[in-house]
Amino acid sequence: MTDSAGGPDLTKGGGGPQDDTPGGGPLVVVENVNKHFGDLHVLRDINLTVQRGEVVVVIGPSGSGKSTLCRSINRLEPIDSGKILIDGRELPKEGKELARLRSDVGMVFQSFNLFAHKTILENVTLGPVKVRKQDKQASEKHAMELLERVGIANQAHKYPAQLSGGQQQRVAIARSLAMKPKVMLFDEPTSALDPEMINEVLDVMTSLAREGMTMIVVTHEMGFARKAAQKVVFMADGQIVESNTPEEFFTNPQTERAQDFLSKILTH
Repeated sequence: MTDSAGGPDLTKGGGGPQDDTPGGGPLVVVENVNKHFGDLHVLRDINLTVQRGEVVVVIGPSGSGKSTLCRSINRLEPIDSGKILIDGRELPKEGKELARLRSDVGMVFQSFNLFAHKTILENVTLGPVKVRKQDKQASEKHAMELLERVGIANQAHKYPAQLSGGQQQRVAIARSLAMKPKVMLFDEPTSALDPEMINEVLDVMTSLAREGMTMIVVTHEMGFARKAAQKVVFMADGQIVESNTPEEFFTNPQTERAQDFLSKILTH
C-alpha cells in the first residue's frame, strides 16, 4: 500500500471535504432519537454530539443498535422520534433536500456495494458527475488522486470482481470521499474481510482520522478504537451506556455492562 503521507491532504484546499464548514460547533447532533422495528425498541433516547474533526467509535455487543444508529444518521433508517442535525440543519424526511444533505454524509458499509459492470474509476466518479454535476474530466482527476491516496490507483481501469475484498473496500472509501462529505460513517467496514485485508482498510481510515475527517465508526476493531478515536461510545440494548476517551474507557470502564463486555473481548 502506498505511504499514507504521500497522498493529497483531503481536508485542506482543493475542495476538501470540510472547506465550506464554518469554524467551531458540532457537526452531527443526535437528540432523543427513538427507533422501533415492530415491538423491538432498537434505539432508546439516543443523544450523541460529534464535533468537527472528531472520530467517534461506536462499539457494543451484536444487536445493541450500533448499525441502526449509523444508518439513521443519514436517514437510511427513518427514526420514530427525536431529531438529527448535520452541520446545524435537520435532515428532512425525503425529497431533493434530503438527497442534497445526504451527499454531505459519506457512508461505507460491510458490503462494498460497487457497481460490478463499471470500472473502479467509473465507480468513484459516478456520484460527483451525476449528483454534484461536476465536470467529468475534473472528477476523474480527483478520483485518481483519491485512488492514489488509498493505494490502488494502479487498479483504476479494472472491475470490482478483479480486486480483493480489501481493495474493493478501499474503492468504497474513495467513492465516498469523492463526494467531499462533511462527515464519514463507517458501518463495520472490515467485518466482511479476511484477516490479512483488515489492516489495509484500517490504515486508510487511521490516516483519514489524522487529517481531520469527522468520522463515526461502528467496528469490532478495538485496536483502531484505541489508536484513532477521540471518543468511544459503548452501546447495549439500544442505549448509549457509556461514552469516554479511549484511554478511560478501556482502562477504567464505569459500568458493569461495559466491564463485562471488555472482559469477554480483550481476553481472547
